[in-house]
Amino acid sequence: MPETADQNARAHAEDAGQPQRRRRRDIRRADGELPDARTGTMPAVTPSPSDQPNPGGLPTRRTSWADAAAAADATKPASHTPPPTRTPAFLVVPEHPAADDATSLVPPAPTEEAELSPSAALSETPAFRRARQTVADTIADSPMPDFISSPGLFVKEQKPRPKGGIRGAIYSMTGGTWNLGPGSRQRQEEELGRRISRQLQGSYNTAVLSLKGGIGKTSTTVGVGLTLAEYRGDAPCAIDANPDSGDLVERALGEGIYQKSSPRTITDLLRNIESIDSLTALSRYMHHAGRLHLIAGEQDPEVSDSLTAEEYLRIRKVISGYYSVALTDCGTGVTHNAMSGILQSADNLVIAAGYAVSGAKRARSTLQWLASHGYQNLARNAIVVITDKDEVSSRVDKDAIEEHLAGICRELIAVPHDRGVADGDLVTLDVLKPETRRAYKEIAAAIVDGYR
Repeated sequence: MPETADQNARAHAEDAGQPQRRRRRDIRRADGELPDARTGTMPAVTPSPSDQPNPGGLPTRRTSWADAAAAADATKPASHTPPPTRTPAFLVVPEHPAADDATSLVPPAPTEEAELSPSAALSETPAFRRARQTVADTIADSPMPDFISSPGLFVKEQKPRPKGGIRGAIYSMTGGTWNLGPGSRQRQEEELGRRISRQLQGSYNTAVLSLKGGIGKTSTTVGVGLTLAEYRGDAPCAIDANPDSGDLVERALGEGIYQKSSPRTITDLLRNIESIDSLTALSRYMHHAGRLHLIAGEQDPEVSDSLTAEEYLRIRKVISGYYSVALTDCGTGVTHNAMSGILQSADNLVIAAGYAVSGAKRARSTLQWLASHGYQNLARNAIVVITDKDEVSSRVDKDAIEEHLAGICRELIAVPHDRGVADGDLVTLDVLKPETRRAYKEIAAAIVDGYR
């Protein structure tokens, strides 16, 4: 039969190495307390405060870690130390701005009254001051780049593709690996295109006139009009105000197409001008050569010379509401009925001339007449266009004629001989020589430059 807990305790009561708890248990049993018959252990006894030998001292050992921790916390005074704050040096404003030397960065020595205890000194972190910004501060203070206004910061600029010539051949053979960029001629062509396509604020009118017929006035109007339509975002308009049965629309469309189209003329437009309140209504009285819109002149000789200055101004007012650029083919002379209204509404002039002594003299006489009749600005800013329509012989000194006219106008441009212009039929840019097309581009650019 196994020994009871009481017998086992008595057998080992005098053991010097017995724990204190077992000796207390034996003493309690000696006083008559009953053991736990089933487990052989004593029930937990909570001592009262009076049983503690040192009431005012440190707390005695407890039988529970939670009780011991609670007792330890009760003996400490409640205190809360706020965490120290750190202010960057570049945000600190000194009380004395004059102290700019290095000694202003050294904190003053603490006095005896301000000395802290060791525990308080360890709990506080000393303030840290830096003399210059870090990389992160510099990035934060710098403005963010704009992807819209500064696309070059993020995308590498690509050279324009060369067209034609040796540069274009190298680009094609290497598949674009070798891009030498455009040559000087191509850059000049692109500059002309930018000048022609310049955005305009308002509506402008250019009059094309001459004192002699058959020297390229109408062909210049068509060629320049088609060039403007090719490069400008808005469609230009050309008006045939020639009193002598002008053929502006026939030169732009071709005789056959014009005969098959609706025979609406400038007279029909004047007759119904009060009912025009939109571009759709206006287009019923116009013809279209691609993006070039045209108003045909009157073909009936009995009424072709009836257009007055007031009627032209009414037409010009309607056109100005829908077109930013208008060209007016004035016909021969400067004294017919509509001419005063044309010059009154013109922003600049194109004077047509030819490589002949008589043509040069007439162009000079035209500019002199304008200057003496109140159109000094138009004469000073005029563009003289010399068209080599008849391929004159070598006896004519072209340089002398150009020099004779260059000093009395803003710009002089020569159009070389071209069968597509000299035949007097349809004028299209596709069949013209490159030199002729370039001359028309120079004229168109000079016209738009004059719109100020």
